[in-house]
Amino acid sequence: MGDAPWLVVGLGNPGPAYVGTRHNAGALVTDILADRGRSAFRAHKTRNDVVETRFGDDRVVLARPRSYMNESGGPVAGLRDFFKVPLEQLIAIHDELDLPYGALRCKFGGGDNGHNGLKSLRRSLGTGDFYRVRVGIGRPPGRQDPAAWVLKDFSAAERKDLDVHLERAADAVETLIADGLAAAQNTYND
Repeated sequence: MGDAPWLVVGLGNPGPAYVGTRHNAGALVTDILADRGRSAFRAHKTRNDVVETRFGDDRVVLARPRSYMNESGGPVAGLRDFFKVPLEQLIAIHDELDLPYGALRCKFGGGDNGHNGLKSLRRSLGTGDFYRVRVGIGRPPGRQDPAAWVLKDFSAAERKDLDVHLERAADAVETLIADGLAAAQNTYND
């Protein structure tokens, strides 16, 4: 794909109040990837915090939009344009209600399934044709509103193995970049 880097976007909400919430699973995975690249996020003029790094031979831009989830498409589209990233080199990491807690799925394209971050990306990019690494957070218990559920912190029981699940999602991103979708799906899809 020429000189364009991969763009890996961790979806979430900005600010300390949201750091440990289920909706921030994607942003938490990008934190792990930044640590692996021994780099710290810096503010970018596109309203993202970014890290420019390498995974093997591949140039990678890690990004966390500095907007709320439902407005993340604009900053992501701005970053995609800035780095001239083709859509087939864009990976969105996001929380997924329809996967059990700890489950993981890699895919290309598809709908937004009610996910406001994906809805915003689709609106701003004009398509849903990009890679997704879906981090399972499970459905809320009983009749709890899903919109409230995603904004709650992970439970104490979930936090016991949360790091393992987030590290696995980071591994899936690296495999997707290095070896392609089929390899990532064969290794990580639950």
